[in-house]
Amino acid sequence: MDNRSDTETSPFWSLFAALSYGIASMAMVFINKAILMQYSHSMTLLTLQQLATALLIHFGRQMGYTKARALDMQTAKRLLPVSLFYNANVAFALASLKGVNIPMYIAIKRLTPLAVLIAGFSSGKGKPTAQVALSVLLTAAGVLIAAFGDFSFDLFGYSLALTSVFFQTMYLVLVERSGAEDGLSSDEIMFYNSFLSLPFLMFLIIATGEFPNSLSLLFAKSNSLSFLLILILSLVMGIVLNYTMFLCTIVNSALTTTIVGVLKGVGSTTLGFVLLGGVQVHALNVTGLVINTAGGLWYSYAKYQQKKSKPPRLTSDVEAHRK
Repeated sequence: MDNRSDTETSPFWSLFAALSYGIASMAMVFINKAILMQYSHSMTLLTLQQLATALLIHFGRQMGYTKARALDMQTAKRLLPVSLFYNANVAFALASLKGVNIPMYIAIKRLTPLAVLIAGFSSGKGKPTAQVALSVLLTAAGVLIAAFGDFSFDLFGYSLALTSVFFQTMYLVLVERSGAEDGLSSDEIMFYNSFLSLPFLMFLIIATGEFPNSLSLLFAKSNSLSFLLILILSLVMGIVLNYTMFLCTIVNSALTTTIVGVLKGVGSTTLGFVLLGGVQVHALNVTGLVINTAGGLWYSYAKYQQKKSKPPRLTSDVEAHRK
């Protein structure tokens, strides 16, 4: 993990950041679903993931493996909203996964790009190009068609997932703004996010009644090797997912991160039909997925052309901030 450099503004680095996030995000959906089928205490699981992330970055900085700067309370105060929105998003997403199959979950989460586009425009970020706007609208239309054609209505599950869409939109916009304005690298934002999350999550697991039963169940299940392996994998992938998500958002944009999530969702949906509880395929659902994929590919092309047309920067945002 290192701070941003000029290489991160290149098309190759942008593509690498996007692909890394897409792969990690797709894997994490199935890992979380698998562990929640054995261990339903989602808040405790999220707390363990955030604790592992904070400890890894802290010891990595102490041993010189990362150039992340030490904790600064002023920066922590500015990033507190990012952490709150992030944890609210993950909390609602994990809660919806406990009772919602993967294709339905992904279909609802694919509405995030449209929400990010609206949020960016309403906050004065500027009007997107016609190709970007139309591609995002096409992607959202495909989501709606797929959802109508495939999933039975579940009011509670839909409500939880839609709420997580709102919180995901807010924290992605704030991450993009924080990385640019404060000159923070992805691992620095990740550390602050994890550090600030812990008190909030500890309060939640006590308020929701998960503690101490969640710890008792965790110790009881520790005798199972298969459970321990998937728990360790969940903690590791939680770190990888957070890092690649913040990296993609800083290097590219909040909208790019959500579109990558849409594209990886196509593969996740396909696998979700046969893994961890498959669902029946309908023609309308397949049509929606095709439209959704076309919109995502169109967006990727539009953003690549837009990036090529911009002159390269001689000084990175982080370097300019620190001079």
